[in-house]
Amino acid sequence: MLKALLTKLKESIVSVLPVSLIVLLLNCTPLVDFSLKESLVFALCSLALIVGMALFNLGADIAMTPMGEQIGSGLSKTGKFKTLLLICFIMGVFITIAEPDLSVLATQVKEVIDGTTLTLAIGVGVGLFLVLSVLKIVFRVSLSALLTFFYMLLFALVSIVVTRGNDSFLPLAFDSGGVTTGPITVPFIMALGVGVAAALGDKRNRENSFGFIALCSIGPILAVMFLGVFTTGEVNYSLPDYSIESHLGEAFFTTVFHTGQEVAIALLPIAAFFFLLQYLFMKLPKMRLLQIIVGIFYTFFGLVIFLSAVTIGFMPIGYKMGVHLAQNDPILLVVAAFILGLTVVLAEPAIHVLNKQVEAVTGGAVSKRSMLIALSIGVGVSIALSVLRVIFDFSILYYVIPGYFISLGLSFFVPKLYTAIAFDSGGVASGPLTSSFILPFLIGVCAALQGEAKILTDAFGLVAMVAMTPLITIQSLGFKAVVSKHVKEKIAMKRILEADDKQIINFL
Repeated sequence: MLKALLTKLKESIVSVLPVSLIVLLLNCTPLVDFSLKESLVFALCSLALIVGMALFNLGADIAMTPMGEQIGSGLSKTGKFKTLLLICFIMGVFITIAEPDLSVLATQVKEVIDGTTLTLAIGVGVGLFLVLSVLKIVFRVSLSALLTFFYMLLFALVSIVVTRGNDSFLPLAFDSGGVTTGPITVPFIMALGVGVAAALGDKRNRENSFGFIALCSIGPILAVMFLGVFTTGEVNYSLPDYSIESHLGEAFFTTVFHTGQEVAIALLPIAAFFFLLQYLFMKLPKMRLLQIIVGIFYTFFGLVIFLSAVTIGFMPIGYKMGVHLAQNDPILLVVAAFILGLTVVLAEPAIHVLNKQVEAVTGGAVSKRSMLIALSIGVGVSIALSVLRVIFDFSILYYVIPGYFISLGLSFFVPKLYTAIAFDSGGVASGPLTSSFILPFLIGVCAALQGEAKILTDAFGLVAMVAMTPLITIQSLGFKAVVSKHVKEKIAMKRILEADDKQIINFL
């Protein structure tokens, strides 16, 4: 176990170090100006982030992923199909309601929509689409067809929301698809997909193993869109206190305790359901159960450390950095945003879970290195485009409509496996570091350039952008693979046709 933890620590250092160094190096330039206290707190939080990510990744390997696979395959093999669907729905609702990032979204619209109503609607949306994901495997429905249908439905709702004058719902609705697929739910739902696909799937198990996150990301967006259709009034936003001092002293312990509560509430339904199903159906050996219990504790402490470090050190620094960089040349601001995007995705804990699972399921056909490059470029582009949207003050629809049309169009030309991986990656890339570091950065940019009144419409929508661009970059990998294969086959055939009989005989 110690050896595995040291390996995870090395991986975490490689992931977190680029982001931390960029921020600290910027402080050595005239572009930003952090106080000594801010720099020290950020450096300490970077170290905490490394430890938290290492513990989380180890916990995901020995607990969260096996739990999801065992529940998926165990229930599927019992033949109790209705029970499997019911459990999937309940798990989808409970895990989503408990996801820490969702409470942030509910707070932003509490003056227009009751927080409980919003949370329940989003939870039901995820639960229904988790059931739909299982049905997709059973009835062998194409993921591309399902995605196309539901995104067409989504854009039809967009037109209704715009017609009713509730444009401020759009960024929040698209962001909701990202915040509900957080670091707790992603490893579990992905592993659940692998387990169900292995038990119920066919020769296309590799494709069926992915796509669960993709479909579950649509449910929250549709839920908020429906609420937007039937809601009237203005959605108000109040700029929170992003100062370092607001999280130090007595507030430090309050932040850590509150984070611990949220993580415990989020993990509790998963653990409770697992042990209930273990008692009723699965009957795993005691040693295996003990290993999973240890893994749950690793996951808990890892996430508490990770999320606390992000809240205390990264959120205030992100906001201040955005305010300071916005006062410089716009081109420099866009370039800085792109570089931040290239590196920040490396520090998202669930990204490493996804990459490892992709490489394992595809047998190395899609390597971790190619996935990381595609994701880094996609997230870098998304953050740069988001900064441009703040600078020029235009609707997020100018991005998401062509972006999703391109993504859906590519899905009909690339191998289905790439499409499933790409749409899952979109939900995974928009993790806690994006919403707690890059979003405050963009809020700072917007506050400096457009004022507080524009934050809700211009800064929000970032999570949606981070979730969208990997769909294009990763499917482009698949398109490149198809074109390369076609070119190689054409060259090989040309050589065969041009060869004379003697060469053919010698070859044989």
